[in-house]
Amino acid sequence: MRIAPEVADALAGGMPVVALESAIVTHGLPRPRNLEVARAVEAAVREGGASPATVGVVGGEARVGLDDDALSQLAGRADVVKCGVRDLAPVAAVGGFGGTTVAATAHLAARAGIRVFATGGLGGVHRGARESRDESADLETLGRTDIVVVCAGVKSILDVGATLERLETLNVTVLGYGTDRFAGFYLSDSGYPAPWRVDSVAEVAGVVAARSGVATEGSAVVVGNPLPSEEQLDPALHDRVLAEGLAAAEAAGVAGKAVTPFLLEHLSRESGGASLEANVRLVLRNARLAAEIAAELAA
Repeated sequence: MRIAPEVADALAGGMPVVALESAIVTHGLPRPRNLEVARAVEAAVREGGASPATVGVVGGEARVGLDDDALSQLAGRADVVKCGVRDLAPVAAVGGFGGTTVAATAHLAARAGIRVFATGGLGGVHRGARESRDESADLETLGRTDIVVVCAGVKSILDVGATLERLETLNVTVLGYGTDRFAGFYLSDSGYPAPWRVDSVAEVAGVVAARSGVATEGSAVVVGNPLPSEEQLDPALHDRVLAEGLAAAEAAGVAGKAVTPFLLEHLSRESGGASLEANVRLVLRNARLAAEIAAELAA
């Protein structure tokens, strides 16, 4: 694993750093918008007072912090693998390229000593998981990784209620930022309450600090940061297009880690790009908030 010089220097000096995933760049956004957004997210972290550390696998090497050439390669290549934790070693062994998911990013970032990670939405329990047993590896990884994850909740294509139950089972602390409701990714409200509410970065830092006193720092803290209601995807449009996408995925036999990109692409296409723009807005908001939290923790 290689840690970029800027990131290594910031960590050594106790300065704030925010990890960023690369799967959204490689598999979540269309080209060339993906590279534009990746650069904008890094800029949002800097504006919030922290150093960005985008995580990915480049030429078989896991990297924490990417220069612009590496970021451009991940955004532009057609052979980039979507990497969970289990995929890191095989991709490294063949000298491949990988966009890291929430799980893989959290794993590598924590190993590097980074305390805060920003993403769009978490993976979780898929709809129909009672039969398929389809559950994102994000959950198990967050259950054993000490990192603060700022997100817009769980991807709304998933079974949000079941995902919250699994997070509880895995002892992952879940906070609603400025709200009593759990964020719904494209939607401001997932339809479920947030277990705990915080209203400032100081309160988030207080929760993180209190974990050591009660020995609960072995798992993640999830900060659900909802889109403002005026910026969310129209709920009626979301529900209709999602139902159509789920039916299309089943008919096409799409399964496993291919389900999420299939549904996100379907939502973007059938919403006329509205879901894509909501995704970009929420990622930028999460990056900025994560930087502010990282700065508070560093202080």
